[in-house]
Amino acid sequence: MGKTTIFIRRRDGRIEVRLNDYGRTFVRDLLTHLMDVETQADHPWRSATNQPIDPASDADDPLWVLERERMTSSHAELALMTVDDEFLTDAEAWAWLCALQNVLRGVSSERGFFSDTDVERASDDALSDVRLIQLLLFELAEVVTA
Repeated sequence: MGKTTIFIRRRDGRIEVRLNDYGRTFVRDLLTHLMDVETQADHPWRSATNQPIDPASDADDPLWVLERERMTSSHAELALMTVDDEFLTDAEAWAWLCALQNVLRGVSSERGFFSDTDVERASDDALSDVRLIQLLLFELAEVVTA
């Protein structure tokens, strides 16, 4: 992957966020939507964002389910609090990364992208948000893991 342009690690260790107003509004709206999952029982993202990555590991353990829900909301809250900041700490960048991963799961699920075939059949308009979220995730991951 090429050099990132949205997120840049500065010499002092902070991560610069180079999002314009549209980009910050886009991220803010997605994070707000993710926060709504916590308060709306019938939210369309609920099943996608609250399931384990490995269902065999904790499907029957309500304490793990509760912990996963708490972490999702904690990451989303921190990311939402820092969405207008020019620089992020490593912890804040990690919160953005985790929250945006959940956003991607929610958006993909809501739009019915469950297989490669679903994605191939989708219009460019339906995929535009997904592609933008993926771009943010790839660029942020590259900076966070560097």
